[in-house]
Amino acid sequence: MNGSLKPTSLVTPVKQPVGPYRIPKHHVFQDHRRFGFSHIMLLVVILFLFIPLIVVIVYSFNAGKSMRWAGFSFQWYAHLLFDSQELWRAFANSFIIAISSALAATFLGTLSAIGITWYRFKSRTYVQIISFLPMILPEVIIGISMLIFFSAVHIPLGMVSIFIAHTTFNLPFVFLLVSARLDEFDFSVIEAARDLGATERQTLVKVIIPAIMPGVFSGMLMAVTMSLEDFVITFFVSGPGSTTLPLYVYSMIRYGVSPVINALSLVLILSIMLIALISRRFLKTIAAAS
Repeated sequence: MNGSLKPTSLVTPVKQPVGPYRIPKHHVFQDHRRFGFSHIMLLVVILFLFIPLIVVIVYSFNAGKSMRWAGFSFQWYAHLLFDSQELWRAFANSFIIAISSALAATFLGTLSAIGITWYRFKSRTYVQIISFLPMILPEVIIGISMLIFFSAVHIPLGMVSIFIAHTTFNLPFVFLLVSARLDEFDFSVIEAARDLGATERQTLVKVIIPAIMPGVFSGMLMAVTMSLEDFVITFFVSGPGSTTLPLYVYSMIRYGVSPVINALSLVLILSIMLIALISRRFLKTIAAAS
């Protein structure tokens, strides 16, 4: 040792010059800012969906009844609000059936999804397949089947029959959404709750249901939407005094499109947009809480 320390070369120095990353010769970057085929198709689909709505909204302010523009007017909104008792009665029937059938379908669909996911039994796969049949079958077949069933068991056609029919075909939608939420559920939380002394009922009420509440609420909104817009099944199972809004609109359109329908469409569009915004914020809140 001559008193000087010589550094040991632990790492072999890089012989090639270090510089900026070189792009391969045949590599071409796509400019996503260009207006390509996918953007054109997106624009076509949006126009296809929204142009009919825009036409309906514009002609709801038309002073005349025909498609020829006769001036700007609010008369059809006044006619809708103050001179359409039968229409509002049909809307009330639709609203009552939609809320009641959605609540029943949400309750039954949530419990069935939890039961099929939680428990293991021999016919579990068959029950899952059968539960999706109302979603797969055409509505005409479901309506005729419901009509034959109500006639066989002597249930009069009316609000009760519509409620049962709507609950039946709403069940698969709730079941599907809640099952999708349960597939992402961490079942170790259930084991932890049981280890801490929670009963099966307490685990269901305080652990599982709060965790899957976004799926439950989404299923209920889906059920309300499906019930409000249904026409085919309701047409088969409705009776005197149980006319819903789709049936009433259909009876009006048979004699010509009334501008009152256009005004009603705008009111429903604004109402649905408001409900969607409130529901989106509510779903974000409960998803963050869970």
